[in-house]
Amino acid sequence: MKAVVMNAFGSPDVLQYQDVDTPEIGPDDVLVEVHAVSINRTFDLFMRENKYAYTPELPHILGVDPSGVITAVGENVTDRKVGDRVFCSIFVPTTRPDPYMAIPGLGPVDFLGVTVWGGYAQYIRTLASRTVPIPDNLNFHEATVIGRHLGTAANQVENVLKAKEGDTILVMGATGGLGAACIQVAKWSGATVIAAAGADERVAATLELGADHGINYRTHDLTEEIMNLTDGQGVTGVCDSVADPATFNQVIHSMARGATLVTAGNASGTADVPLSVRRLYLYFLKIVGEPREAPGVRAGQGGVKALIDQVLPLSQAAEGHRRVESRAGTGKVVLDPTLD
Repeated sequence: MKAVVMNAFGSPDVLQYQDVDTPEIGPDDVLVEVHAVSINRTFDLFMRENKYAYTPELPHILGVDPSGVITAVGENVTDRKVGDRVFCSIFVPTTRPDPYMAIPGLGPVDFLGVTVWGGYAQYIRTLASRTVPIPDNLNFHEATVIGRHLGTAANQVENVLKAKEGDTILVMGATGGLGAACIQVAKWSGATVIAAAGADERVAATLELGADHGINYRTHDLTEEIMNLTDGQGVTGVCDSVADPATFNQVIHSMARGATLVTAGNASGTADVPLSVRRLYLYFLKIVGEPREAPGVRAGQGGVKALIDQVLPLSQAAEGHRRVESRAGTGKVVLDPTLD
């Protein structure tokens, strides 16, 4: 099969489109022909540059969120069949003696595209139990973006922030895959949503997703704008998986007394950010790390929208990485191996 293989760490030029062996499946596995996989800043760009928290063995195949069609099933698999359209979850339970991480509720896990080969390929092997059927009203490109982020967004907004009518939720990096999903889940909950992004065209896109207000945090003072919008009260909850050192303390000073900030990453690429500890304790604020997914979310219902910037053939993965690095577009860049 064809795959995009990372044989070294470095620039997008290390991504090579080449032949590799098609994976062999075990008794509990399925083989999925990949029709879509997105480019994620943290898992893909940071991994490629060897700036992620985990360093994979080389050669390596990136891609944490493939969607496609099952072409083979293991002998123990009874709830999936050849021809099923599925999304593959990033978290795959493992019995390896040295897993990267244990996820509460799942135990030791491998991460597709991180600790094991991922979806930058024509085919991927994964456990049948870690695939999710794709609703008929979603295409593969949409399913990859929504499948990767909607479960995490639902967990953050519904389970951590417990958003409800009367709340005001701030979403940072609001046109990223997770941010866009957080906007929509928060609106389902009846909350007022303030979406923050770093360009005017991105702010406009958040309003199309249902956000009530949008702020360009590159051209406006985030705290001042939020206090104006909330009559000086601040927001009751924050979804911030960007962790931008230039805005993080502005976010903290935008939070109402007793508010919670939930995060699942640092898309800015910076691991450490300034924090106003005085604001933290005087306002009884909470900061919660929560990257897990909520099961059973309404992935194909409620008119969920996926912001997609470009769809490229898998062979153009390096160009896709350059596009994401440039921050030029709005939404996710998706690779489709069937276009080659």
